[in-house]
Amino acid sequence: MLKHLHIQNYALISELDIDLSSGFSVITGETGAGKSIILGALALIRGERADIRSITEGETKAVVEAQFDISGYDLRPLFEDNDLDFDNTCIIRRELMQNGKSRAFVNDTPVGLGVLRSLSEKLIDIHSQHENLLLKDDSFQLEVIDSVAENASERSVYTEKYNQYQQTVQQLSALRAKAEKSRADADYVEFQFRQLDEARLQSGEEETLEQELRLLEHAEEIKSALESANTLLADETAGAITTIKDAISALRKVAQYLPQELTERLNSTYIELRDIADEAAHIEANTEFDPTRLQQTEERLDLLNTLMQKHRCQTADELIALRDSLQAEMLQNENYDEEIAALSRKLEADRQALQTAADTLSATRRNTAEPIAAQLEQQLSVLGIQHAKMQVSITETDDFTPSGKDLVQFLFAANLNQTLRPVADVASGGEIARLMLTIKALTAARKGLPTIIFDEVDTGVSGEVADNIGSVMQRLAAGRQIIAITHLPQIAVKGSAHYKVYKHDTATRTETHIRLLTQDERITEIATLLSGENISEAAITNAKELLQL
Repeated sequence: MLKHLHIQNYALISELDIDLSSGFSVITGETGAGKSIILGALALIRGERADIRSITEGETKAVVEAQFDISGYDLRPLFEDNDLDFDNTCIIRRELMQNGKSRAFVNDTPVGLGVLRSLSEKLIDIHSQHENLLLKDDSFQLEVIDSVAENASERSVYTEKYNQYQQTVQQLSALRAKAEKSRADADYVEFQFRQLDEARLQSGEEETLEQELRLLEHAEEIKSALESANTLLADETAGAITTIKDAISALRKVAQYLPQELTERLNSTYIELRDIADEAAHIEANTEFDPTRLQQTEERLDLLNTLMQKHRCQTADELIALRDSLQAEMLQNENYDEEIAALSRKLEADRQALQTAADTLSATRRNTAEPIAAQLEQQLSVLGIQHAKMQVSITETDDFTPSGKDLVQFLFAANLNQTLRPVADVASGGEIARLMLTIKALTAARKGLPTIIFDEVDTGVSGEVADNIGSVMQRLAAGRQIIAITHLPQIAVKGSAHYKVYKHDTATRTETHIRLLTQDERITEIATLLSGENISEAAITNAKELLQL
């Protein structure tokens, strides 16, 4: 329940602190006193859109803070899921800054508006005349049925099956689209593959070919250089090897007088030069200008470069990877029919499971339809629509929807021998208001809402009907907090606590306040509701009688 409300710098409210009672409380006040301002502040607590125009003129920040007693409402999992500290006292705060930004806190932990809404919707419900329009919404009527049917488990199963079915539908649709596109491209894919496959690509071959091309293009120059090098190294009369060999022989004659390593180093040089000369001779012998091989190498490189340019590849290895990918795509085309068939069978199985879940869910609704209509008729009779007839029409939709295959409509007739028609088509504003009140009475216990605020839902009624509306609210207050904003004395007297909203003029501004009335103040307020500002003794007496004093 809502235990305490603090509002600061919000519209006409500079500073407001009020403790609120459990059970049934009423709030009264003149039109324009600021009751809607307080409700607007509570709307911020419920995560509704903030408007910087609500900040009191001249101030930079507005603050609304509500303290709730949440013991006994099994909300710990919600707190744990959102990494919030849990305590039996929950404090929700909303701050609105002049720059248009707003912040929300739960037990001093910053939260997003989504978390704030998910929490506050389990703590407080504000029912206004505007909310009566919901009754014209088929989805709201369905929610009413589900609330009374208490079919959360069946609906959860249906939602799971529905999501699975939709996922399979999307998968099958995507697979068919992919298969269709692949088949449309099949000839081109096969052509590309054949072109690459026939090229008989080898890993890294472009580097080998480029090296070979350089050798072939300079074959004569290379052969001449090798021949010269071999002559300079291995000529028997003046070659470097012969000269070094003679030097070795000369050193050996005096080896006993020289460091041993000198001869060894020279000998190593001789062996190395001999090896170089032999290799140069071998390469020279195998180097020939081959115009045929040159042409073949050039043509092969041209083919590789053409393929790399066409397929936007940089190397032969990338072409090989593309070839393998195209081959895999060709093989995949052959498997699409089998995959589509398998997924189609899964879709049918998912559809059957979904239909079973839909039938189970629908049964809970149909079993609840008649009892709901009977209870609503009974309550409407108490609230002054004596000949009200209600019927909950449930028809099956052609397609699955996120909420099942049921279209729910509340059919209504206010008078004898009147044809039942959809509520939105025939019910007057006053009738819809009373019907919504009976629905709240029907669903409140099942939803487990700690606090419900009724904002002038009694408009257009008086006398015994008003008294009965008050009685309905009294009964609703058993086990929860009900707050009614009203102008009717018949309802105001039924509250166990009575608050008054009023305006007060200071030297610089007009401010809105709220206070808990004492018994004497309450008598005066009820008398004012009965007779206006000029309170008569008869009004005082009548007020005391209504209050049973």
